[in-house]
Amino acid sequence: MSGCPARYDEGLGYWVVDDPALAREVLLDPETFRPDNAVLAHTPLSVKALRVLSGVGFALPPTLANNAGESHRPIRAAVARFFSPARVAAVEPLTRELTSVRVAAASARLAAGEQVDLVQAIAAEPPAIVVLRLLGLLDVDVPLLKAWSLDSLELFWGWPSEDRQLELAHSAAEFYAWLRARTTAARRAPADDLFGVLVGLGLSDEEVCAVGYFLLIAGQETTTQLISTAFHRSLRDLCEPAEVVEQVLREASSVPTWRRITSSPATVGEVELPAGAPVLLGLSGHGGPADLAFGIGIHRCLGAGLARMEARVALECAQGLLAGVRLVERPPMIDLLSFRAPKRLLVTALQPS
Repeated sequence: MSGCPARYDEGLGYWVVDDPALAREVLLDPETFRPDNAVLAHTPLSVKALRVLSGVGFALPPTLANNAGESHRPIRAAVARFFSPARVAAVEPLTRELTSVRVAAASARLAAGEQVDLVQAIAAEPPAIVVLRLLGLLDVDVPLLKAWSLDSLELFWGWPSEDRQLELAHSAAEFYAWLRARTTAARRAPADDLFGVLVGLGLSDEEVCAVGYFLLIAGQETTTQLISTAFHRSLRDLCEPAEVVEQVLREASSVPTWRRITSSPATVGEVELPAGAPVLLGLSGHGGPADLAFGIGIHRCLGAGLARMEARVALECAQGLLAGVRLVERPPMIDLLSFRAPKRLLVTALQPS
């Protein structure tokens, strides 16, 4: 490999690789740079938090993002069919309808003089409703799924204190218990939904739950965060929606980093890394292409096309609203190891001049 070398960040505890060409090469070599640490807790979990998780049998065995073994291909192939280009195109009208309804409601509130949080009012729920439709999952409490998702991201990619870890662990355990119940139901009466397909593959309960845990978070919360970032950028500079989406993916993706660990001594640039070295790859904001934000190789994001469509549609539906509002505060941020986006975008209507 050639280019800017890796550097060790003592504060983070990772070898950081920001050069896009080197990050790409690392992702294309999953045997040397394994994904085993992709979904491990960045901040070691306390005994109390671990006890809560073990109480529901919480486990994330290798399945998708953390799997470089032989089982990865059939699991990925089974899940990929839910996100085919044809299926994504088929849910664009639903995405537009869900977003338009929320934009209209937000516009009415703004016209009445209210302040509106664009994240909760518009960006939060449509991606969850759409991915649940794609996966064939009905009767899901969407606000609860959103809460579970944010809590799990903070638990595994944040810097929570022990007290906060305990709160987050209870939330993650509740989510995992729900996943187990859905898995059990699928074994009794398999359907052509996510859980039925995974059970049909012969996966263990823990493997089914692990796929569900990762997919039901990554399949919608990262898109909400992408839309939120695109809205934030459009409040400063309103451009053509598809252009904004690509710009955000290049410069400020909601998933700006991802992790790998070396299976043997390796060279990045001219830097020698020992076996077992944790690596943090920069996926966005370092001059690389927009596609790098979704990863590359065998672990490329299965929902890349879906996320692009949902973000574009959100901007198309909200263009008029975005042109007529202003922020009333500096947005607080979701600022985790691998996830970054505005937590809130509180706006008010512009006053006529």
